[in-house]
Amino acid sequence: MSIHEDTHADTSAAPRPHRPLAPRWLLGLGPLVLIAVVLGLFWLVNAPGLATLSEGVPPKEEVAIENIRLTPGQIDITVRNEGPDPVSIAQVNVSDYYATFTQTRATMGPLESSTLSIYYMWVDGDPYEVALVTSAGAKIPADIEAAALSPERGHQFFGLMTLMGIYVGVIPVALGMLWMPFIRRSSAAWIRVLLGVTVGLLAFLAMDAIMEAVDVLGGSGAFGGPLVVFLGAGAAYLILEGTDAWMRRNDDGGGLGRAPVLPPRRLALLIAIGIGLHNLGEGLAIGSAYAVGSLALGASLIVGFAIHNTTEGLAIVTPLAKEPPRLGWLAALGLIAGAPAVLGALVGATVYQPALSAFLLGVGAGAVAQVAVKLVPMLKDSSGRTLTPLTIAGIIAGLAVMFGTGLLVQA
Repeated sequence: MSIHEDTHADTSAAPRPHRPLAPRWLLGLGPLVLIAVVLGLFWLVNAPGLATLSEGVPPKEEVAIENIRLTPGQIDITVRNEGPDPVSIAQVNVSDYYATFTQTRATMGPLESSTLSIYYMWVDGDPYEVALVTSAGAKIPADIEAAALSPERGHQFFGLMTLMGIYVGVIPVALGMLWMPFIRRSSAAWIRVLLGVTVGLLAFLAMDAIMEAVDVLGGSGAFGGPLVVFLGAGAAYLILEGTDAWMRRNDDGGGLGRAPVLPPRRLALLIAIGIGLHNLGEGLAIGSAYAVGSLALGASLIVGFAIHNTTEGLAIVTPLAKEPPRLGWLAALGLIAGAPAVLGALVGATVYQPALSAFLLGVGAGAVAQVAVKLVPMLKDSSGRTLTPLTIAGIIAGLAVMFGTGLLVQA
């Protein structure tokens, strides 16, 4: 072998020096910085070539009415701009009379709100057709079916909201939990029926919460519109599912084992949490409805809510049929499920925002749906079948009971 060949062989065999690798965080941050730079340049030069597309096109004005409060000689209306263009309220017409008014914000940008104070001597019980006229000539209706003085938000008002939450949340759940002795003395077949009833109850609560949340939005597109409902439901479902998986892993010592059925006490806790989240959204809707004067508090309404929500206590204690009774634990479960109605009523009466109400109702729907799924394995009989005539009858009975008692609630 020649000297030239030896030199060539040694050179080719020599290791090449390694280039230092960029940190992983820099690789992830780089595209974000480039996106920000491109968007900034696009905004600074005002979208070259596209600026003329909006010439001659009238602004898109979408305004939603969020709140109406009546005080002596004055009507306060809170509105929110849900469109992409700025909106200004130029005139206010109350039953063919152009009233004077002031507003907290002369021009509302996208998603901004403004409160209009309209000076008008309204008469108790009379209906009024209110129209807000924008600077572009669009009219936003804000009708008042029957004028009534809005409640003052003082100590008496918040005390009433607390009492309302106790009436429709804490007491009904506690009464429903009194079925515990009956459940403990029931046979295995009857317990499967009652578990089926619980699944039906929770399924109805999930569907009812979704429909109520969409109704609360009233076609509003602010903050994502109906998507905010499903965002809340999906987030609640995944959070509870992840929490359950984490608890299972800790119980298993970090192993891969996975029990098909949850322990009864943990399942009862999940049911209480799911029902509590649902009652939080329900209390929020009640408080906000009363704050705007659209909810009449009466004995029939309280009785309707009580009967409707009593079945929630049954759902909590059914998985505990074979567990030793512990009054402290049962009381804690009852408070977890019922007390959020008090918090919801207080928040709803203070800060009314349809998107927030819809989101929390969605959270409750996702939570009870997750718990209903966890209950399904407990429906299996000795042969391993889940949907038997008994469990199907229980599910249908649960749906029917919730539907029937829901008719008593005329809020």
